[in-house]
Amino acid sequence: MRPDPVLQMLGLAQKAGSVKSGEFMTENAIKEQKAFLCVVAGDASGNTKKHFRDMCSYRDIPYIEYADMESIGHAIGKQFRASLCVTNAQLAQQIRNKVQSGGSD
Repeated sequence: MRPDPVLQMLGLAQKAGSVKSGEFMTENAIKEQKAFLCVVAGDASGNTKKHFRDMCSYRDIPYIEYADMESIGHAIGKQFRASLCVTNAQLAQQIRNKVQSGGSD
């Protein structure tokens, strides 16, 4: 099985210190306009998805739902993560490009 390039990019962003994860940290980064991309796990609760989708929409921050909580957490070296944001504009754009191309290189 090939590794998921989107999850690999999230891991790279984490190593670069450009990821804020967990609901509280993600919310703060969005409110402080430090987020360039918000990623919410596909298996997060409906309330969580709506909360972050609305916050990002209001502040014009790209929002995607991707993978599941376990995969996202594992990609960034943590346990389960329902939400995270990328705080580096270039990395955020690269991740969005990978998502839009279906995760292929």
